[in-house]
Amino acid sequence: MDASTTAIVDAVDHWPKNGEMNLGDAAGLPFGLTAEGDPPLECHAEGSMLVLRGGASSDLFVDPAGGGPHLDGGRLLGDPPAGDFTLSARVSVDFSSRYDAGVVLLYVDAFHWAKLCFEYSPQSRPTVVSVVTRGSSDDCNSFEVEGNSVWLRIIRSGQAWAFHASTDGVWWRLVRYFALDGSTAPVRIGFEAQSPTGEGCTARFEDVTFTHEIPGDLRDGS
Repeated sequence: MDASTTAIVDAVDHWPKNGEMNLGDAAGLPFGLTAEGDPPLECHAEGSMLVLRGGASSDLFVDPAGGGPHLDGGRLLGDPPAGDFTLSARVSVDFSSRYDAGVVLLYVDAFHWAKLCFEYSPQSRPTVVSVVTRGSSDDCNSFEVEGNSVWLRIIRSGQAWAFHASTDGVWWRLVRYFALDGSTAPVRIGFEAQSPTGEGCTARFEDVTFTHEIPGDLRDGS
């Protein structure tokens, strides 16, 4: 554990000294979460809500045009149980700067990961955005949202992954259906807050739900 991680762990009394945050009681997750990357400036639980504040200029992106990858987005990741599962959360973001976002994330290594974002677009609109990285990142804007909250969902179905988003937590739009190729390392899942062009961004994750049940049809809105 580096000095910056130690500082954030010591500042959060929900975290034991080994750096792992157990949200089992607070949010119903059957696994702990560990800070990686540059840790969020702020990380704590308020009841069943997880609050993250991403640092200035923080991001996860490997530009396909080249240049150095941006991998300094502070994130909380854990090891999910084996088998199919669904992880969902209502995500609220205090938008200020372009590309500020609250993120649900699946992560293998620096060049194999995918994120589903509630992000502030260049048009200053809250937008559902997905990024899948296999060596380099793609970047896909899906739909704009009224207000500063949306529900985001990750599903593992066999070897495939699905991203969904919902404006009411009931009817879900399929955003991405994909596989992460090129690595045999385990996939971890969790949360991130980012502020690529700003001075920091606060994201709140509430109504966090983890279940081994998945929809029978990933495309019918269920």
